[in-house]
Amino acid sequence: MATKVSKQKTKSIEEPEMIIKKLGETRPSNSGPATYQDFKEIRARCYSEGRLFEDPEFPANDCSFKKKLDGPITWLRPKEICDDPQLFVEGYSRFDVQQGELGDCWLLAAVANLTLHRKLFFQVVPDDQSFDEEYAGVFHFRFWQYGRWVDVVIDDRLPTYSGKLVCLHSSEQSEFWSALLEKAYAKLHGSYEALKEGSSCDAMEDFTGGVTEVYDITKLPPNFYTILLKAYERNSLCGCSINPDPNILEAETPVGLIRGHAYSITKVKYVDIETLGRNEKIPLLRIRNPWGNETEWNGPWSDKSPEWRSIPKSEKEEMGLTFDADGEFWMSFKDFVTHFSSVEICHLNPDSLDPEECPEGCTKKWEMSVFEGEWVRGVTAGGCWRNLETFSKNPQYTVTLQDVDEEDEEDKCTIIVTLMQKNRRSQGLQNLYIGFAVYRLPNHGDVPKPLNVNFFKHNRSVARQQFIDQRQVSARFKLDPGSYVIIPCSLNPDEEGEFLLRVFSEKSNNMAYVQGEDTISVEK
Repeated sequence: MATKVSKQKTKSIEEPEMIIKKLGETRPSNSGPATYQDFKEIRARCYSEGRLFEDPEFPANDCSFKKKLDGPITWLRPKEICDDPQLFVEGYSRFDVQQGELGDCWLLAAVANLTLHRKLFFQVVPDDQSFDEEYAGVFHFRFWQYGRWVDVVIDDRLPTYSGKLVCLHSSEQSEFWSALLEKAYAKLHGSYEALKEGSSCDAMEDFTGGVTEVYDITKLPPNFYTILLKAYERNSLCGCSINPDPNILEAETPVGLIRGHAYSITKVKYVDIETLGRNEKIPLLRIRNPWGNETEWNGPWSDKSPEWRSIPKSEKEEMGLTFDADGEFWMSFKDFVTHFSSVEICHLNPDSLDPEECPEGCTKKWEMSVFEGEWVRGVTAGGCWRNLETFSKNPQYTVTLQDVDEEDEEDKCTIIVTLMQKNRRSQGLQNLYIGFAVYRLPNHGDVPKPLNVNFFKHNRSVARQQFIDQRQVSARFKLDPGSYVIIPCSLNPDEEGEFLLRVFSEKSNNMAYVQGEDTISVEK
């Protein structure tokens, strides 16, 4: 099963536009590594002592792998599985990722997307390890957690059945980077079984430190293809899925798509076609089934469909068009929104990418601002806007938008605001209901700094994010050029917690933390 579907409850409070959404867990509990382990120190010690590392934090037993199979699980090292194991065989690619017995295709879709970006890939899969030099049965991988990169150390004992890997693996029997990456991610979450259900956007965030958006296909904005295209041009990682059939696990539809299954979007492109003597452009998407097999879309623009006859040869070469039974296929945007249910987009930090590794036409970057903060009881924990007397105590951040988006017909500025609460699970705490509000500052004159109770009595927010008890909430807004104040908050006053606030924009956003008692002067 690809994506866990949670029941949702909504409840109105005082103002109709503001709702509280109760969501169930969308990913397993994250216990994470219990103690810090130094990869280089462990490798050097084990190598000098002539022994192979056995990880006491993630033992090779039923506590780490809880799934029951028809026969016994045997934990084997790669050198016990094949004669010449390698971390990589002829490099790495999205076709190295094959699903095993776990229902974690949501993770596979994110891993496949990760392989498209060299700098990101080696951030997660460090290249200072191998089965040759100083091999001691120990490997390490890095994941982004709450604004920090965490190093996860594992031994290389992998679960097998009848001598074959049970879980994620490569199509090359002697290649093991993907299997070891999955084991490290399982350790981060507490067990392999914890990866059975999840969301591709969570995995993409953990692999990149990026910001995710989730779109319901039935509620898409009119310019959604443009959103997808701009995301692709900025090297965002994109995934999609179809709602599961409650009666059949991963049921195949008549058009070759799998319900309850996570796919990755690997290209977004307007393609030139020639029909009836006319030239026009059609929006297409290239999509990959992480199973990497012949189970593919069989409708228009699928492999060897007649539509490809209308594409000039030069266009086909530029697209890198192939018709292999590899799980990757093209489809029109019209068919895409007809058959898929949701889309997940992970926008990357500007410094996450190596410009030399970006595909042609994908050289644009987001502008990003990041601030860490906290809600302190009686000081900065003011609760939501309905607590008028305390709301102004919350941390406040100014954002100035001067340049409108490229080719925007409305002359507006796009910003993506994301608020993440930190370290709740590691402290054994329930998530707070968190959200944020955005207020427009007047075009001229002075306003108090920070904004006070009187300001909120006479001014309404121009944008806001509903309160959700998840690790992270985010929203996209299109605003007129000008100055704004973003106020992150929890639902109730005096709820303490740490948070990370990030703002992505197409153009500069000039974000700043509002400090001290003064006035903000705004000139027209």
